[in-house]
Amino acid sequence: MQYEELKALLAAHGQTHVLKWWGELDAAERENLSAQIDSIDWDTVSLTHVAENGERGRIEPIEGLSLEMIELQRAEFFSVGREAIRKGKVAAVLLAGGQGTRLGLDGPKGACDIGITRHLYIFEQLIRNLQDVTQGCGAVVPLLIMTSVLNDEATRDFLEEHDYFGYPSEEVFFFRQEMAPAVDERGQLLMSAKDSLALSPNGNGGWYISLERAGLVKEMSARGVEWFNVFAVDNVLQRIADPEFLGATILSGKATGAKFVRKAYPEERVGVLCLEDGIPNVIEYYELSEKMANLRDGEGRLIYSFGVTLNYLFRLDVLKRIAREHLPVHAANKKIPYLNDEGILVVPEHENGYKFETLILDMVRQAGSCLPYEVVREREFAPIKNKTGKDSVESARVLLKLNGVEL
Repeated sequence: MQYEELKALLAAHGQTHVLKWWGELDAAERENLSAQIDSIDWDTVSLTHVAENGERGRIEPIEGLSLEMIELQRAEFFSVGREAIRKGKVAAVLLAGGQGTRLGLDGPKGACDIGITRHLYIFEQLIRNLQDVTQGCGAVVPLLIMTSVLNDEATRDFLEEHDYFGYPSEEVFFFRQEMAPAVDERGQLLMSAKDSLALSPNGNGGWYISLERAGLVKEMSARGVEWFNVFAVDNVLQRIADPEFLGATILSGKATGAKFVRKAYPEERVGVLCLEDGIPNVIEYYELSEKMANLRDGEGRLIYSFGVTLNYLFRLDVLKRIAREHLPVHAANKKIPYLNDEGILVVPEHENGYKFETLILDMVRQAGSCLPYEVVREREFAPIKNKTGKDSVESARVLLKLNGVEL
């Protein structure tokens, strides 16, 4: 876009301050800023979404498959899931856009070495988990890796350097997560540099749109993929493209499936699968009242106990519908570094604006149906969010050892 076009576009939205330093920029910097402005979704970048963070609907328990129920049909679930994998109906989507800063790593979180006597990287362990399934089923599953502007090149280089840890390189695909501009508390776009808006990833609900814009939905659809298994980079024990989970979800006729672990205690900080106004949804732990969080059934088990592990199955036809309908946008009040009027970068001490994101839990709700599928916590839930303490490299190592992984 030319300067006058940019100015007119920004003027229509009351944002012409973005061009304040235009005269100081070289050609490449102008091109960068122009591209960012041109890509803004103005419906997303709006303070109207702040008011939309409203009350929850009627919350009720949801029925799901318990470990005992799964055991009774395990052979059938495995058979159906294995057949789907062998026919190429499944793709795995790894959400890996985060950095390993909290783990003491200046690079992609997946490149963190969690080994003790040998190197063992998060990416490596996840690929090993996937290989357990593909080798057992006699078929390869496409692995689609979502990166971010921050770590795309480093992620690609790291996996290529390690020869994709033995996974067929032709079955590994990369795509970058879309970014969304941040605004101050008056709705004005914030700048992170004279040639750049203050951008942040658009939330884990943006994975499908990013996949679509990268042309990979079309490619996977042409290959016959019907299901996407979406999972996060930080759970090193999760089972990916799990044929039993897949088979159970297919047989259920549901649009989605979600793995869950039983909450260890009422206050555990995990989202909970529930029904909201009769529709499956994930409710954050802090949105449950103390009374609801502590409710127990006749066997003494927590009623609201289906803690999600961010391992979901989504049917492609449903994803296409959700994309047409658009996901709700959540406005998160954050501390956002910004350029002041003198062009100096300020790191605020308090929340000073809003970031906009879509969430994968809203995809579950808009899908309309979901099969909650229980897994054994000690076998499939070892999140790594911190370097030490709870949900850390330390705690994950304990669980990896418990599952026979050499460290």
